[in-house]
Amino acid sequence: MRNNRKIIYIADDDEDDRELIADALEENGVPLDFIKHAHDGHDLLAKLQTESTRPSVILLDLNMPRMNGREVLSALKSDNYLSYVPVVMFTTSDLDIDIKDCYDLGCNSYMSKPNTYGDLVKAMGSTVDFWTNESTCVV
Repeated sequence: MRNNRKIIYIADDDEDDRELIADALEENGVPLDFIKHAHDGHDLLAKLQTESTRPSVILLDLNMPRMNGREVLSALKSDNYLSYVPVVMFTTSDLDIDIKDCYDLGCNSYMSKPNTYGDLVKAMGSTVDFWTNESTCVV
């Protein structure tokens, strides 16, 4: 299913991180009303069940309370409707075991959160360019 709205979900338990990521997305041309927020995995899954438009991409933090990124990723990839949504693990962890586990569970990309806002803007620019491009094929 294609749509003209490039909905991007940010699932992160840190409100400051969600706001910074949203600001960086906006600097890359994503209108704020196309950016959706979830404060943890349960919140994300609940919101996705009520959305009428499938998101273009989900930016998912790994370490969240109640339901961590691995659990959310597993739930997303086992859902017939949501399994096609690209999931970018966007986290502070750069541990090999975390990266391997997330790819084994079906994440489409794994990115460590940058240390500076400028690098965050660049990372979000690359993410938006790749994952919201109509020619990007998600398998």
